[in-house]
Amino acid sequence: MLATAERVRGTNGQSDTVLWHKSAGRCNGDCDFHAIACSTEDGIVLPGPVQNVPLDLAKAGERWCLDCLAIIRAARSAKD
Repeated sequence: MLATAERVRGTNGQSDTVLWHKSAGRCNGDCDFHAIACSTEDGIVLPGPVQNVPLDLAKAGERWCLDCLAIIRAARSAKD
C-alpha cells in the first residue's frame, strides 16, 4: 500500500512513533506536501518519499492511522 509517514513525537521519555497514512495523491519524489486518505484538508508537510508499506507492520514503533486502515479495508471489501 502506498503510504507516507508521520512522525509522532513521544512524551515523557517515550519513543517516537511512525504513523503511516494511505497516500491520496501522486508524488514525483520532490513534494513538499502529501495528501492523505483520511483527510480532505490535512496532509503531511515536508514529507519523506511515498513508500510501499505492508498492512501488517513488523517494525516496533510503527502503526497505521486507524482511519486510513479503515479506508483501505473498506475498499478491499468492496472489491470482494
